[in-house]
This record gives sequence, structure tokens and C-alpha cells, in this order.
Amino acid sequence: MEPRPAAPGPCPGDSRGAEEAAAASSLNPAGAEAQPRRRAPAVAAVLPAGGSGERMGVPTPKQFCPILERPLISYTLQALERVCWIKDIVVAVTGENMEAMKRIIQKYQHQRISLVEAGVTRHRSIFNGLKALAEDQPDSKLSKPEVVIIHDAVRPFVEEDVLLKVVTAAKEHGCSDYDLEFGTECLQLALKYGHINAKLVEGSPDLWKVTYKRDLYAAESIIKERISQHICIVMDTKEDENHVGHYLEEILKNELNHVKVTSGALCPARDLEQIILEQCYNYVCVNVMSSDFEETRKLLNMLEESNLSILYPIVVISVYFLDYKSVPFDEKMESLIQIREYAKEVKKRNILLSGLLIYFPQDEQKLQASLRQGVTIIATLIKERNSGLVGQLLVA
Repeated sequence: MEPRPAAPGPCPGDSRGAEEAAAASSLNPAGAEAQPRRRAPAVAAVLPAGGSGERMGVPTPKQFCPILERPLISYTLQALERVCWIKDIVVAVTGENMEAMKRIIQKYQHQRISLVEAGVTRHRSIFNGLKALAEDQPDSKLSKPEVVIIHDAVRPFVEEDVLLKVVTAAKEHGCSDYDLEFGTECLQLALKYGHINAKLVEGSPDLWKVTYKRDLYAAESIIKERISQHICIVMDTKEDENHVGHYLEEILKNELNHVKVTSGALCPARDLEQIILEQCYNYVCVNVMSSDFEETRKLLNMLEESNLSILYPIVVISVYFLDYKSVPFDEKMESLIQIREYAKEVKKRNILLSGLLIYFPQDEQKLQASLRQGVTIIATLIKERNSGLVGQLLVA
């Protein structure tokens, strides 16, 4: 399995502390003896994003093609924003796409982003980005960096450790015959025109470029898998500890052993708020009362207030249990039909709500079978994030 990144989302915390951490990690690799701490270099990034995407075969430039209804370039910006020690990110886009890029930055709340107009070639676009960083004008928000990372706008899976290696190599000015023999043309250009040394840094398996339409599907699959690795079970813990919902939780943990399963409660809300802060995008809300939708409604309200769904669609599965002997099936279905209408409203805010009705027989063996079928449905809804099932009430 390929290495996975940290949880999605911008990097929180104090920037000065991040710079110190970057300096410490770059100058004191694991296993090395402690060395005197040196100042971390001022780092910026330039993203050439002026391409037309001819090889993609679609009218939309590939950097603006949607993945899970979100433009590809937004994922790349998020990957760089997660790196606290990158102070400025300059994106070079064509004049005709400038407004579209501004809307993306505003909609997905990207930070530390500046825009410049792209040139007629990739190298000209990079030059325009570097020029914006070098001008250091009094009214400019940008400051002149010591190291600039040039990164393709359509490589969304770049990792911080690779970026750190690049910055470290840039500071050391290392160069070898191997680099110039097997590296890209940029190394030759740096040596010829910049009169500086160049160093080829080996990338990770995830550092691939979205070039063709099939690459979009591959990127979507990777993103779905990554955001499906954490499920939160929301249940009123004050109720009976022997409630069937606890059995469902145990089976989820056992059957999906590669997924982090945590528990939260709506009251007090502090536990759930902490889970939301950790950026969990999958929630299974167990409605303890036989036909109560209030617990799910409270959860949805908290998720809407958090703005978590700005970056990725959130999957919420409202779970109910049915004992045919105590509640007629038609009556139960009628009481739960409100899920469909409520799902239409929250989908506008990128929250995918579905219902799950689990048959609750008295026989222990049949109960286990129903719960396992329910877990299979939950795993499918979370992994596929199929908006076509929004508002549906599935039965296990």
C-alpha cells in the first residue's frame, strides 16, 4: 500500500513554531546527534497553472477539472497550505481564468495565496511568479524568500517530507553528474542561466501528475480512500449500555480493521466537537429512540456550523433499529420518510445524508447477520460517497 498523508486540512498552529520545527527537522535528521539550531530558510512556492490541458481531451483546463465536485488545483493548494513553513504560494493563471481562480480561493478558504498572470509558456509562468516574489514592493504582501519551490498545479498528492528534502537540498547547493544526466531540463537551465548548482531529489510514489482523463478517476479513488479512513459513531451514551447500537459499533471496529472508529456524544457536545476538529468526514448516528430523528438533526446542525464540508463531502448515516413485533414496518417507514426531505437541504452544503434501517430480531445469530449486513452498507456508502443514494432509506 502506498504511503498516506496526514489528515486533510490546513496546518494549524503558530507559524514561528512551525519554522523552528522545520529548521530542527531539516538540520537534525532522525538518529543524528543534536546540532546547533540554525534559522529556517524563508520558503515560498510557485504553481504554474496556465496550461490548457490539451492531452486531457476536455474543454476545461485540467487544473480546474472537478474531483468530488471540487477543482483539482484546490487539492494541490491544500497540500501546500498544510505545510506551515511555506510562507507564500503564488499561482500563475491565464487572464481568462483569473476570476475563476479567485472564486476557488474564496469558496474553499485558501490562505497565503497570491495570483499572477501566466506567460505563454510554462517557464514564462514560473518567471512571472518568481518576479512577483522578488519585487519586494512596499505595498506587496509578499516578501522575498530564500528558497522557492516550483510545483505543478496538477500534482495534488505532494508530501511535506518531499518538500522538506527539496528545501534542504536547495540550501546545501548540492549537484552531481547523475542529476544533470537523468534529471529534467530545469536542472540544466538552472546551471546554464542561473549559475547555481542543482540537485535531483527523489520523489514519493504519490507524486504523480494528472495528465489524462483516467488520472482524474485515479485521483478521485485515492481521495475517497483517504477520507474514508475515519468513522465516528454518534450515540447517546446515557442510554442502556446493552443497546444494540453498541453491538453495531463493535462489529464496525472488527470488520473495518483498517479504519479508525471513534465514538462521540451529542450531549455533552465537547467530545463530538473535538472529533469534528480532527476533521472526520464520516458519521454514523445511532438513533436510540425507536423513531427519533432529533439526534441526527443535532449532528447535522453541528456539522453545518463547523464549515467542515467546504473541502470534502461529509457522509452521515442515520441508523434505526426495527423489531417487527413491536412496531409495524409501514409505521416505521412513515416516521423515517423525513430523511429524504432533510437530505435535500443538507446536500446543498455538501453533506450526504442517508438512512439505514436494521432488522432487530430476537435471535442472536440473525441479529449478528443483520448487523454485519448493516456494516457492509455503511462501508459502501462511506467509500463510494454516492450522491445518488442521498435521502435513501436502506434496509439491512
